Amino acid sequence: MTLIVRDPGFYEPTDEDDCTVFSYFCQTHDRFYQSETCGEGPHLVALHCEEHGPETMWPQPLSLMFPEGFEPTLSEAQLSRLQAEWDAA
Repeated sequence: MTLIVRDPGFYEPTDEDDCTVFSYFCQTHDRFYQSETCGEGPHLVALHCEEHGPETMWPQPLSLMFPEGFEPTLSEAQLSRLQAEWDAA
């Protein structure tokens, strides 16, 4: 199982940010994450910005298509925002 970690202490990105280098970091195994190759068992994955460190990750399009498969589950507000973005694209 892979759990996406969001934490109030993580950096909250803004539209003005000019961040370009991101990776995924598995907090369980204390190393960078690539398709569950960082170790055995469950994974706690956080978005890691080279400039800001751990950063809050916005829900991805797959979250909209399959909301029941994501932890933590998406709120109605997040689903509404994703649906609006998806419809605008």
